[in-house]
Amino acid sequence: MKVIFLEDVRGKGKRGEVKEVPDGYAQNFLIKNGKAKQASRSAMSQLKGQQKAEKRREVEEVEEAQQVKAKLEDDKTVVELQAKAGTDGRLFGSIPSKQIASALDKQFGIKLDKRKIELSDPIRVAGYTNVPVKLHSEVTARIRVHVSEK
Repeated sequence: MKVIFLEDVRGKGKRGEVKEVPDGYAQNFLIKNGKAKQASRSAMSQLKGQQKAEKRREVEEVEEAQQVKAKLEDDKTVVELQAKAGTDGRLFGSIPSKQIASALDKQFGIKLDKRKIELSDPIRVAGYTNVPVKLHSEVTARIRVHVSEK
């Protein structure tokens, strides 16, 4: 029996796939538990429509990420932060990604999730630092962060 998977089923198929599975398995497990539905003509056309909408949404997300990348990598976009530091430029404490995200929102009005900022270790020295930001699986930007002494 041909079925369309409505969710990922380990070892059998992923969401949106159309596969041939044994009749008993399809009726007694997949369809009964709502993990798949029978692949009729109407279900197939509905699936194609959903896939087109999903692709369109994906393209819009990539375009939006590109626009945010252009704003972030503009030469004027430098996130200014202040922290207490010693004589050699080392900070008392550190600057985590959460602080960078909140400063970016306050200074430029760009809301960015702190988890998208790929800071391997918090910033512990004063000066300029390039911080990578993963906006989308295909789009990575770079923020310039300037940490000055208080």
